[in-house]
Amino acid sequence: MPEVPAISGTPDLNPSQPTRLTGTVREAFSETGPLSRVFDGYEPRDGQRRMAEAVASIVDTGGTLLAEAGTGTGKTLAYLIPAILSGRRVLVSTGTKNLQEQIFFKDLPALREALGASFTATLMKGRANYLCLHRWAIYRDGVEGSTSAAGRLIDTSDRVLLPIIDAWAKETETGDRAELRDLPEQLPFWSDIAATADTCLGADCPSYNDCFVTRMRQRAAESDVVIVNHHLLCADAAVRQSDYGEVIPFCPTLVVDEAHQLEDVATQYFGKSLSAYRIDDLVRDGERLTTGRDWRNGADELTRALARVNDRCRAFFRGLAHAPRGGGGQDSRVRYTADSLDDHFEAGMALAGALEGLEATLALAQPPSAGATVGDEGAAAPDSDEAVAALRRRADELKADLRFLMRAADPDFVYYIEMRGGAGSAGRDANANRLFLRASPVDVSRIAREVLFERMRTVVLTSATLAVDGSFEYLKGRLGIGHADELRVASEFDFAEQALLYMPKPLPSPKTAAFAEAAAREIVDIVTRSRGRAFVLFTSYAVLRTVQPVVEMALSYPILVQGTAPRTDLIERFRETPNAVLLATASFWQGVDVVGEALSCVIIDKLPFSSPGDPVIAARMDAITAAGGNPFEDYQVPLAILALQQGLGRLIRHRTDRGVLAVLDPRLRTMGYGRRFLASLPPAPVTHDVESVTKFFA
Repeated sequence: MPEVPAISGTPDLNPSQPTRLTGTVREAFSETGPLSRVFDGYEPRDGQRRMAEAVASIVDTGGTLLAEAGTGTGKTLAYLIPAILSGRRVLVSTGTKNLQEQIFFKDLPALREALGASFTATLMKGRANYLCLHRWAIYRDGVEGSTSAAGRLIDTSDRVLLPIIDAWAKETETGDRAELRDLPEQLPFWSDIAATADTCLGADCPSYNDCFVTRMRQRAAESDVVIVNHHLLCADAAVRQSDYGEVIPFCPTLVVDEAHQLEDVATQYFGKSLSAYRIDDLVRDGERLTTGRDWRNGADELTRALARVNDRCRAFFRGLAHAPRGGGGQDSRVRYTADSLDDHFEAGMALAGALEGLEATLALAQPPSAGATVGDEGAAAPDSDEAVAALRRRADELKADLRFLMRAADPDFVYYIEMRGGAGSAGRDANANRLFLRASPVDVSRIAREVLFERMRTVVLTSATLAVDGSFEYLKGRLGIGHADELRVASEFDFAEQALLYMPKPLPSPKTAAFAEAAAREIVDIVTRSRGRAFVLFTSYAVLRTVQPVVEMALSYPILVQGTAPRTDLIERFRETPNAVLLATASFWQGVDVVGEALSCVIIDKLPFSSPGDPVIAARMDAITAAGGNPFEDYQVPLAILALQQGLGRLIRHRTDRGVLAVLDPRLRTMGYGRRFLASLPPAPVTHDVESVTKFFA
């Protein structure tokens, strides 16, 4: 790419004398510019051009830009084109893999043709998406050499898949799990062969030069545009101090698309977590080291040390699974303190001691000599010294995490027990295996600022939903952003003609049992008038479960329900099934794009307030109170406004789309804070008369 020199001075988001880059960008988006020659039906959009010029200006001068671009703006091209034309390497982080793939496989090839620019690009996914050649060799040889691999019985179905994966491993260029389209989506043993940071040997691995993650990083280091998602961005930042995990190369320009999701993802990756799964993986990998290898000494001691870790792990997590739980025992996340873990302290310290003992045993053990053989092929035992060192490191990390979580003493973190999938009756081990001990940062602003933003020369954060009450202050506070240039671009869609906002006459309070039944009747009425073609989005599974049988009995349209099939399958079935109705919760409120008449109505049951019983939400509310703020007005309401905007944003995705937005929550009209929500809604005509819905679809 041609290098464009930086222009010093203060960024001007509406420059009267544009820099070379802003002038080039302005030309690209003109009526007769290069985009018009490549994109059929191209029409210049004032908002898209304004955003592109703002991005060009901040890339020229350095700094931070917050850009809210309403639906239909075309924000992806608005940041990609100035980034490409700038000549500087750019890192683009998206909220979803779908947007990652759209940019890499669709947008960038089109821009190469349109701009006549020569640039390279790499798509990077999280490490667990890629095959680890080293772990695959150990797993494959262990399966072929015995009836089990590291203590886990090998199912017949697993054995059938091994030749397929082996053939693919020899010919794939990327090692990306997504290439195995004909295999089950959830391979039961993929975690045993994936290139996770925990198990990585780094440069000491004998397969390092051929490693798919190494190759991906090398491609990215040589690329002009690197495409990641927020999960990889934050996971990579969290392990940046380690030699074993970092994969994203440095880029001076960072673009964060769907930036409204970043705080939630950062909360997940900048915390601590311990589960039986992590310890099981350690034990399993340790057992593999002792299987089929001619150890010089220490194998018996290692076997016993691994067994002790396994036993102590089972005892500790069984105890936690059956501990008294707040909130009636139904909450999936329950806050704890060090005092509340007193009954489990002894078991926790016993597990920490077993991990320390394993670490000491590994330090004394003598692995096989380089000439020892494995399996039928007589191959030299791979990197036993490096594998032992990696196990020691993992045992030490697990011990440190466990002690941190048991002490629960850092005021910057909130500590909680999470039960994934809910508590069941399948036995103690089943419940223990679903349990996670976690610590999450109460405030990610300092971490995000220091680890992500301050490393970059230029940062652009964009989304269709960033501002609350017409201001970026909420987002800036949550992400630790100081001075920033700001731009808000209204949606290109004509909501006055394309949409209708329906708020029924007040239903019962959402806090009463009567609300779900009244909402069910209202949903049936609206969906009948829209002839199906609707998303019904709920804030809780409880209301969904109450409404579902009523809807299924009253409507003749195909009903799709979250949880009955994978998310992507449900969306595809909705697109392909005439007059379908989808009942869903939080995961369908964003990142779902259905264009055309297939989706003509979006119904939302309640204002999407986060539960104050959630440990992280509660801790953040406590922190705001302690600082003299109002946690409801300053945190819960803004967070709910952004979520509501995302949910309603599923409806109008194209200039030809038409549809009805319906919000059933009476608090929009009866509570003072309802005005803040109403001000954030699309500028569509408002009606309280359901007959207007019929007329809209006539």
